[in-house]
Amino acid sequence: MRRTLGVLAVLLALVPASAGAGATRPALALTATPAHVALAGTDRATVRIANPGSRALVVDVARAGFSLDLQGRPHVASQDGARAATRWLAVRPARFVLAPGASRLLTVASRLPRRAEPGDHDALVLLTTRPARGAGVAVRVRIGVVVVVRAPGRVVRHVAVRALRVHRLRRGRVIELVLANRGNVTETLLPGSVRVVLRRGSVRVTLRAGARELRPRTRGVVRFRAPRRFRGAATAQVLVRSAAGRRAVARSFRLRL
Repeated sequence: MRRTLGVLAVLLALVPASAGAGATRPALALTATPAHVALAGTDRATVRIANPGSRALVVDVARAGFSLDLQGRPHVASQDGARAATRWLAVRPARFVLAPGASRLLTVASRLPRRAEPGDHDALVLLTTRPARGAGVAVRVRIGVVVVVRAPGRVVRHVAVRALRVHRLRRGRVIELVLANRGNVTETLLPGSVRVVLRRGSVRVTLRAGARELRPRTRGVVRFRAPRRFRGAATAQVLVRSAAGRRAVARSFRLRL
C-alpha cells in the first residue's frame, strides 16, 4: 500500500540560503544577492535570485514588515509599523520559475509618499518556493531580502545608554546593557564598539560586544558574561561608538556583582 506523506516543512531564514558545498547540488536551494538593499528616496535596485539546487523552483514574491527583537534577531513583522516602508515598495516580477542552476533579476522600486518622515524606513521582500507536485514531502524554502528606504531630510543620530544591570542565572551572572536609538536612521555597532570597563580596586576588565544594529526609535539589549573574579561593589564605564558616529557615548554606573 502506498502512503502519501502530508508533511509540510517550512524553512524560514532572513538571510540568503547557502549555495551548498561539495560536488552534489542540494535538492532545494535559493539565494539572493545582495541580501540587503538600500534605496535613497524614490529609487530602484535589482537583486539576483539564483537556484543552485537540482530541482526547478516556482518562486512567489511578497512584501512584509521587518523588525529586530531586543537581542537583534530579525523577525517578519506587521506591514503597518511606525517606520515600515512596505507600502512604498513595488517588486517585479511577483512570481517566476527558476530552472536548476539558473538565476534572474528581481526589481525592487520605492516611491515615497508626500510628507514622508526623514530617515530610515525598512521592509522585507520575501521569496517563497512552492511545493513540487507529486513530492512525498512538501518542502518550502523562504528567504528574505532586507530593504531600507531613506527619506530625505535632516538625519538625526543619537544612541543613548539607558541602563546597566546584573542578572544572576544558574550558569552565572550576566551584565545586561540597554541601549536606545533615539535618532531616525539605523545605527550599526561594529564588533568592539560597545564596551563595558569594570573596575574593583586595582583590578580592571574590559568586556566587548559583537556586531549588531539598532533600528530608529527602538531599544536593544547587549549581554556580557560577568567575570568570576569580580564580587561585590564595582564601577562600570560604558562606551558606545557607532560606525558613523564621530564621538563615543560614555556613562558610568555602580554595580554589585
